[in-house]
Amino acid sequence: AFEDIYLEDRKNIKTMLEYADKIFTYIFVLEMLLKWVAYGFKKYFTNAWCWLDFLIVDVSLISLIANTLGYSEMGPIKSLRTLRALRPLRALSRFEGMRVVVNALVGAIPSIMNVLLVCLIFWLIFSIMGVNLFAGKFGKCINKTEGDMPLDSKIINNMSDCILYNVSGTFYWTKVKVNFDNVGAGYLALLQVATFKGWMDIMYAAVDSRECEEQPEWECNLYMYLYFVIFIIFGSFFTLNLFIGVIIDNFNQQKKKISGQDIFMTEEQKKYYNAMKKLGSKKPQKPIPRPLNKYQGFIFDVVSKQAFDVSIMILICLNMVTMMVETDDQSQEKVNILHKINMLFVAIFTGECIIKMLALRHYYFTNGWNIFDFVVVILSIVGTVLSDIIQKYFFSPTLFRVIRLARIGRILRLIRGAKGIRTLLFALMMSLPALFNIGLLLFLVMFIYAIFGMANFAYVKKEYGIDDMFNFQTFANSMLCLFQITTSAGWDGLLNPILNTGPPYCDPNLPNANGSKGDCGSPAVGILFFVTYIIISFLIVVNMYIAIILENFSVATEESTEPLSEDDFDMFYEIWEKFDPEATQFIEYSALSDFADALSEPLRIAKPNKIKLIAMDLPMVSGDRIHCLDILFAFTKRVLGESGEMDALKIQMEEKFMAANPSKISYEPITTTLRRKQEEVSAIVIQRAYRRHLFRRSMKQASYLYRHRTFDGSILEDDAPEKEGLIAFMMNENYGRPIDKSETLSSTSFPPSYDSVTRGTSENLQLKLTDSSKSDEAIDCLLSPDRDKESIV
Repeated sequence: AFEDIYLEDRKNIKTMLEYADKIFTYIFVLEMLLKWVAYGFKKYFTNAWCWLDFLIVDVSLISLIANTLGYSEMGPIKSLRTLRALRPLRALSRFEGMRVVVNALVGAIPSIMNVLLVCLIFWLIFSIMGVNLFAGKFGKCINKTEGDMPLDSKIINNMSDCILYNVSGTFYWTKVKVNFDNVGAGYLALLQVATFKGWMDIMYAAVDSRECEEQPEWECNLYMYLYFVIFIIFGSFFTLNLFIGVIIDNFNQQKKKISGQDIFMTEEQKKYYNAMKKLGSKKPQKPIPRPLNKYQGFIFDVVSKQAFDVSIMILICLNMVTMMVETDDQSQEKVNILHKINMLFVAIFTGECIIKMLALRHYYFTNGWNIFDFVVVILSIVGTVLSDIIQKYFFSPTLFRVIRLARIGRILRLIRGAKGIRTLLFALMMSLPALFNIGLLLFLVMFIYAIFGMANFAYVKKEYGIDDMFNFQTFANSMLCLFQITTSAGWDGLLNPILNTGPPYCDPNLPNANGSKGDCGSPAVGILFFVTYIIISFLIVVNMYIAIILENFSVATEESTEPLSEDDFDMFYEIWEKFDPEATQFIEYSALSDFADALSEPLRIAKPNKIKLIAMDLPMVSGDRIHCLDILFAFTKRVLGESGEMDALKIQMEEKFMAANPSKISYEPITTTLRRKQEEVSAIVIQRAYRRHLFRRSMKQASYLYRHRTFDGSILEDDAPEKEGLIAFMMNENYGRPIDKSETLSSTSFPPSYDSVTRGTSENLQLKLTDSSKSDEAIDCLLSPDRDKESIV
């Protein structure tokens, strides 16, 4: 990069570069030898990256040997030294990001070659047609004294007249440098037309053309406009844009090969898979505790409200408006008013910063936006208070005013409801790593071509697009030219001086600083240089930017239409903070119903929801607590439906969560919500059965005592009084309906005493005795007023 046209004047730098070249060559040779020993020849020479290193080291080694033997000025050696520009390619195998992009490009080579072949064949038709229509017709007679303007065809009709009238030496016959004299030149002309650079000059030359070696005439051949219009439609709009389509399609294929799970999943499984990926990256957060001091607590409540943020955003927008009204020719009065308004806004934002720090304490600096606001406020205060000193001794305070505009970025926090903007920002954020890798690759390509350009076009005559700024004399200027070509802007102007081969366009004998002569170019080398660079940079690498952005925008759009998005999981954990303020990752089972009802759609389960929550069979640990991940898994499954194939993915996400948040490791589930309900129901059934058993046992005991004590085991004709009295009473109390003697009785309460029941009902009882001799005695005994009722029992 330092070997520019000024190197001969910098002897020390030249000497240092020569030594550095030797040192790096020795290092690279040693690296190659060590790899031979470590990998072996077979493994080394079967690796494409090792082959690249081997070729570059060989070029450096040959160049070093030639310099040592004194053959550095030979033509072939000079050309070989130019290949040293390929050394930066060694970086491809060292940087993972660039290697990924290069591998993707290598995979796309067959498709790109197919597109190039289609372009070549399609353009060949137009090139042959252009040769037949315009070959030899782009010449014209120029008068040097009139600023290279073509002469009137009525004065100079053809090339012979131009030579004939060139008495003073001011006339000369010239051609448009990019023409259709042969098929190769036609391809170059069509490339300029397809990239819309310099194509107007070519089209005007074609429209003004008459016959071979005749002076052009203004719009003599109007129908030639159709040739260029048709080619632009089919040769540019269609064929060149095939590159974008092929690169995008290839990227999609590469992505499917790398992340192969997408190929064999249904749409429902993909939704479940994407939801699980988002879910695994989330975890509960501990909310900022409210201050105990009542004044700080009041301020905390104020700054925690969304209305406070909205008010600050409105003030930021107003501040931006005041900055927008500044003009170059504003009056002093306007300057003073704007200065006072700016001071007011600085005071407001400083006050906001102070009250937030009072309310949030040290938690203020745990939020990135707060740190951003703090830095902007400090810079605003410094720029306002010390503006005179800064302007006098350092730089203009305008920079601080520009920095204050960064505060507008806080508005992005309020676009949670703007899904379209969020989708675009999300696509951009997703694209940044890939765009950075492509940028590195583009820089590497520009670096290599800049070295080539400095080696071949450093002394080209300055005309057309080459001037003091855009040239190949230094590395920085070369990079500037290549960046211009990358945008396809003005590359025809840079190519024109390189196409000069001799007088009167250039001087081949003009001495140069490095000992060479001439300011002419090398048309063949120049055309190869520019065409290959345009194909690599403008048609392939730059289109990779488009492919990446479109792909990520498509992914972002798909994610925004999925049933569950990042916002849904963020909302889940925001609500979770209210039920788990200590961030234990657990909530009580009794709070689960309220939590499910507090969520937003689609995760919300509105009340009454206890049956649905029980049916989810959520695992519970000791203390009747449920983990947040188990709840989120169940709610996600409810939204997306069953997907049995994703159970392994669920386990994987749970392991990932547990590794990042080890609080769940020490808690093993002891039951589930469904099992707990089953246990409760079973307990109720057992309780009822046991109470029924106690009731029946008490009935049997009462019946036995009555029969045994009263009738000495005799059989009564009528039912026992406890059946008519006690059971009927219990049935009335419990069910409020007449007793059916055939049904089994049960009660949820312990039976009352037998005495209390029989005392109120014995007077109405009638006995049916099977033994008539004992019936009268029993009746007399029951009806006798001298007997105590309790003694009967």
